[in-house]
Amino acid sequence: MIEVLHYEFMRHALLAGLLAAVVCGVIGTLVIVNRLVFLSGGVAHSAYGGVGLAFFLGWPYMIGATLFAFGSAMIMAAVSIKSKQRTDTIIGVMWSVGMAAGILLLDLAPGYNVDLMSYLFGSILSVPAGDLVVMAIVTLVVLLLVAYFYSDLLLMSYDEEFAEVKGVPVRPLYFMLIGMVAVTVVMVVQVVGLILVIALLTIPPYITEKYTRSLLQMMVFSSLLGMGFILGGLWASYIYDLTSGAAIIFVAGTVFFLSLGVDKLIAMKKRRVWLRSHQSLESGRTGIVDS
Repeated sequence: MIEVLHYEFMRHALLAGLLAAVVCGVIGTLVIVNRLVFLSGGVAHSAYGGVGLAFFLGWPYMIGATLFAFGSAMIMAAVSIKSKQRTDTIIGVMWSVGMAAGILLLDLAPGYNVDLMSYLFGSILSVPAGDLVVMAIVTLVVLLLVAYFYSDLLLMSYDEEFAEVKGVPVRPLYFMLIGMVAVTVVMVVQVVGLILVIALLTIPPYITEKYTRSLLQMMVFSSLLGMGFILGGLWASYIYDLTSGAAIIFVAGTVFFLSLGVDKLIAMKKRRVWLRSHQSLESGRTGIVDS
């Protein structure tokens, strides 16, 4: 695959993928431990309304998508705090209304000629240099925020009540986290698209959670695993002429199911060992009684 790096678009794709892997590894870890997967999916799909708004008003898509996704994310965050029982309903409504608004605005956009597939399933091979700069800035800002608030995020993620007792501003921190999720979603749109972004956010941290002992380790290894998925997907898309975003997620999904199989085998092996030791113990007790 080294020879393809002579092409500028492949270098851009690789850099965009690595940046996406880092930010998804960090934010995805917080999404998993805070159980925000469904909310993140709602943000991702409602962001499509921002894509339609941007084309309708003639704005760059990133501005429209960011504003719409951020606004939707704040509404979902507010509802999830005030009424947890109704959270799934509101997220479902925002999810569907955002998608519908995006489609209608694209229908009404003058001179509409946008490729819907590039936003739904990603277009990593066409990421321009300007978007790479924006992605790098977003990644840096997210990493700095997470590093600065790491201790507070750690407390909030594992024990919200204890965090409040310790004086952690849980509510503002929660809104900040949801806002970072929204910005991350928009950033990763070009890599795997709105439909598949939730997979890149959640699969790497879900796999690494079982093999790490701290939130920081989980973030680091999730980012590295995400990089592996990006590289594997890009390689497969180049060799077999496949859609790059779908190839990336297929690689991630394959590793996900393999990890489930490995976990099952390990659990079965532990159970056999336990049964053997239990049988040996019972045999020893029987021998003592008989003697």
